[in-house]
Amino acid sequence: MYLSKNLKYLRKLKAMTQQELSQRLGLKRTMISAYEDGRSDPKLSSLALISEIYDVSMDELLFWDIPQKGRKFLQKEKMKILTVTLDVDGEEWISMVGQKASAGYLNGFGDPEFMENLPQFRLPNLSGQTHRAFEINGDSMLPLRSGTIIIGAYVDNIINVKSGKTYVLVTESEGIVYKRVFNYIEEKGKLFLVSDNDLFKPYEIPILEVREIWEAKAFISNQFPDPRQEETPLTLEDIGRMITDLKNVITKTTE
Repeated sequence: MYLSKNLKYLRKLKAMTQQELSQRLGLKRTMISAYEDGRSDPKLSSLALISEIYDVSMDELLFWDIPQKGRKFLQKEKMKILTVTLDVDGEEWISMVGQKASAGYLNGFGDPEFMENLPQFRLPNLSGQTHRAFEINGDSMLPLRSGTIIIGAYVDNIINVKSGKTYVLVTESEGIVYKRVFNYIEEKGKLFLVSDNDLFKPYEIPILEVREIWEAKAFISNQFPDPRQEETPLTLEDIGRMITDLKNVITKTTE
């Protein structure tokens, strides 16, 4: 078991003292020292609380060498190999996933026959990466409205997700979503998704539920923006406020 070394590592990672942890657990500080030295083992109730404080499963806490291997969820940092369609010259097409095809895409994105039956097209100035097009649904990302087509470049490593940029995510629980993403993979194993429309609250999603990530590179819409109705573009200050709100959400989830 790796309990003792994991406890010490996670406590320091959270910048907590033994006294602070002991107060959270309702124990004496000397008990924390004994746990970290391997002289004593926590009761099951204390283990459950430690797992909650550090946002880590009991299995990982007990049987995974976190200091040596890193968090267990990071083992999925490499995304899967894509199924793509090619023309007669071996060039990749951009496959189009419309709203009606979204549900089928969750089960068929690895099926060559399913992918071949999707609409295919090509755009200039998009080369060197694999791209895919997704038709978004809803108004959570105004001024881009429902029916807008987002062209995304495939992200093959979740560590490369850049906080504050927009992505299309193919997920097990939420389906296909287009959001502004903040990367808390290394700290919490989660992504925080924010809508540009303030009427929609931000939420988190575990990285283990994410099947594909596509960085937004362009969009196609048959609705031209109306400057009288279009919201003010996001500024650095707006993004700063988003980060502050997300930190508040993270703090609440760890309390």
